[in-house]
Amino acid sequence: MVEGTKFNPTLHKVGNEELEHWLLQRVSPKIEVQISEVIYNAKHLSVFQIQAANGQPTCFSHQDYIRVGSITRPLKDFPEKERKLWANKSKEVFEKGIALEVESPSDIVKLLDTQCYFDLLKIPYPSNREAVIEKFISEKFIRTHHSGYAITNLGALLFAKNLDEFDLLAFMAPRVIQYEGKDKLKTLRDQDGKFGYALGFDRLIKYINALLPSNEVIGLAFRETKLMYPEIAIRELVANALVHQDFYEKGSSPLIEIYSDRIEITNPGVPLISPNRFIDEYKSRNELIASVMRRLGICEKKGSGIDKVVFNIELYQLPAYDVQIQERHTKVILYSYQRFADMDKKDRIRACYQHACLKFITNTKMTNTSLRERFNIAGENAAMVSRIIKDTYEAGLIKEEDPENTSRKFVKYIPSWA
Repeated sequence: MVEGTKFNPTLHKVGNEELEHWLLQRVSPKIEVQISEVIYNAKHLSVFQIQAANGQPTCFSHQDYIRVGSITRPLKDFPEKERKLWANKSKEVFEKGIALEVESPSDIVKLLDTQCYFDLLKIPYPSNREAVIEKFISEKFIRTHHSGYAITNLGALLFAKNLDEFDLLAFMAPRVIQYEGKDKLKTLRDQDGKFGYALGFDRLIKYINALLPSNEVIGLAFRETKLMYPEIAIRELVANALVHQDFYEKGSSPLIEIYSDRIEITNPGVPLISPNRFIDEYKSRNELIASVMRRLGICEKKGSGIDKVVFNIELYQLPAYDVQIQERHTKVILYSYQRFADMDKKDRIRACYQHACLKFITNTKMTNTSLRERFNIAGENAAMVSRIIKDTYEAGLIKEEDPENTSRKFVKYIPSWA
């Protein structure tokens, strides 16, 4: 039976705030709440239309709740229900979601570094603010909303001057930790980022490089300082961690950990393709942000990037990179220099497989000779390389290009998926 109400939500205030504004400021993530008043059977009704939870629980004043029967209870009391909520991933595109509602173009310019977008594309900054707003709307960085504007997750993640201004995105800023040795016992530095990914990317890479060891190389005329790790590999792996992360994984962010003997780059979420196919396949769960990052020159084009990582790892004579898939994260490990004698069987097999992949996608084939050059092994030790090839073959990672070839001297190898 409909009773009706005398309550008027459009006139009601909490303190000095209008009710709708008060509600929206305390709800995370930012959701649509529409309040309307209708007359039904001569009864006055106040109707609250609330957007359903989408991919994650909706939080009010930093507390998650769930409806159990006719009672509202804290979600933390029902861990199994919470797990199912997070497991039910949204089919909505995360980048299109609303990060923050604002009133005017000046609010947008205050929160987003609009200049950065035009600088990265190397095009002139518009002479008026209206043109800037129009461009950002066309790129889906912002959109018109009610009586003002809404900054999308895409716009905030890329160009936020401070991600802490966006409740839902604050924990997505990359974090860099440097340790003294090979373990986590002593932390030297622990730095949280605050800039959007496009705005802060070059600063992030420079900060990482400043923490890395370097060697002084004496050339024909000058001394040159070279980093222990190839910068292009670091750039690509960090960019991949930002672009391919699962934005719906709660409470985690892209993490770069620097040890004395390796760099570990971790992003939330597990990959959509096998790590063995990173070098030749491409699939992103965040295509909008990946597309913009490519156009801005931060990411490589589709299907490239990891090949440059492998090429430069070989150029620097480093061990092959490793990928570890954890329950909710993906970790890529870049190792510092090791002598061949110090590499274990897994290291050698991984390097052999990645070398075969690199050769294949560059329209050549792996041979005993090319792998010897990759490991910098002398010709008289060809039997050592033959053993590595045999182990990689038996692991099912490579195959002979021509199984009918009876001459063992000129055998060429390709990845097993080729």
